[in-house]
Amino acid sequence: MQRRTAVSILATTALCWFGGAQAQPREISFGIIATESSANLKSAWQPLLEDMARHTGLKINAFFAPDYAGVIEGMRFNKVQVAWMGNKSGMEAVDRAGGEVFAKVTQADGAQGYWSLMIVHRDSPHKTLQDVLAARSRLTLGFGDPNSTSGTLVPGYYAFAQHKVDPVKDFKRTVRANHETNILAVASKQVDVATVSSDGIDRMKLKQADNAAELREVWRSPLISSDPLLWRKDLDAEVKKKLADFFFGYGRDSREKAILHTLTFAGFVPSDNQQLLPIRQLELVRERAKVEADPHLAAEDKQKKLQALDQRLDELGRQLASVK
Repeated sequence: MQRRTAVSILATTALCWFGGAQAQPREISFGIIATESSANLKSAWQPLLEDMARHTGLKINAFFAPDYAGVIEGMRFNKVQVAWMGNKSGMEAVDRAGGEVFAKVTQADGAQGYWSLMIVHRDSPHKTLQDVLAARSRLTLGFGDPNSTSGTLVPGYYAFAQHKVDPVKDFKRTVRANHETNILAVASKQVDVATVSSDGIDRMKLKQADNAAELREVWRSPLISSDPLLWRKDLDAEVKKKLADFFFGYGRDSREKAILHTLTFAGFVPSDNQQLLPIRQLELVRERAKVEADPHLAAEDKQKKLQALDQRLDELGRQLASVK
């Protein structure tokens, strides 16, 4: 996760303009969330970014940060104009950074999404989620970035909250890291159990098959919609068109397919902010559970907050039903 001088050089960018303020940008920054080390991410993404530059005629700068929030804030302050994010970080970018979903990846295995996994070392005596939860006071948990969909939000609800377990307080120790770090920590027995993304495991199988072989899955979430691509809503319309043409046409020949395979992608398809509705639902459910369990809230205040949350959940339910 650590980013130092080399990465700060990559991340430093500014918009350069042709002539007046209304001209199209000739240079944009593409944000990449910190699912693994910046060196690995740069190696995997650079061929695609070079193809993007050739196709669009724009200079494309890679933007890295030590955590997911760094890319969100980069978009907020216009240091990032386009980004690959997870659904949770994408939601934050839409709400706080002027972002807009325009595409999502398609998975290399043909799935319409990916999964949050809980993994242990293959020698672990724990075979199921129930085994892990029963022994949690003796176990070290590798948990995801706070803005990670598959590392934190989804397992936080489905694996922990639904079983009335607090992943931060109830384990012997909880450490936060990106997917790659958590995978390697389980493989080397530095942590007992970790929540990671299924495509992170797929990437590990491609890069370090020996380490991947040390892992065993004990839990899998419901399907999570594939990662979104976002751009700033105020990005020039012609630049948006160039980017859309590039992404939706990419992956047709064997060279491009090989580049996507390294990323565990098959290609890109159109999407929009409605993709984030299930994530918003999970966030509200988590918030409701916190309010309900808060012993410091007066009964009347708690009831008002719960009613407001229930109204928002009902509205989300109607929106989800209308798009299915």
